Amino acid sequence: MEASLDRTSLKTRSLAQAGIIAAVYAAATLVCMLLLQGLAWGPVQFRISEALCVIALFSAPAVPGLTIGCIIANLINVAISGMGMLGMLDVVFGGLATFLGALWCRKFRDKPLLAIGGFVVSNALIVPAYLPIILQGLGFYTIPFTDIALDGMYPLMYLFGVIAIGIGEAVVIYVLGLPLIGALKRFGITEEE
Repeated sequence: MEASLDRTSLKTRSLAQAGIIAAVYAAATLVCMLLLQGLAWGPVQFRISEALCVIALFSAPAVPGLTIGCIIANLINVAISGMGMLGMLDVVFGGLATFLGALWCRKFRDKPLLAIGGFVVSNALIVPAYLPIILQGLGFYTIPFTDIALDGMYPLMYLFGVIAIGIGEAVVIYVLGLPLIGALKRFGITEEE
């Protein structure tokens, strides 16, 4: 009987942790979208909230928590921006990128530099695959800060996205995420199974 209560308590705790992580990630992402606007969503991204992804090093519930948080934030962005059904690509595949990055991070958590790189790789490869479709569906695609239009040039749009989103994600994950890892360790946060 006691073992059953312990398992139930553990499941409840894990569910609560995942919910808290989802809420914090979604809220932080929405704040980034409001403050950074085009730099938090689009072909060049510096979503400051992505630094929170390093939590997956410490907590297994972070995998579903981050994924659900990403899906919620992207759903709200679709509603706010009026992207319609095209925005569902971001909901589904953005959530997939976060899920795969979090799984990678958990798998290699004993090697933090490699582990958090999973978010860089998954976002750099997946997001640029659908983002040009959304942007062209909305009627535009130019390289930010230039007048270079890439309409109808999907391979170039994808290549630009891989580079730009990869750099943006790497900057956020490593420049902000690594200090966050150090801070969490200083506060006594340790990895749990």
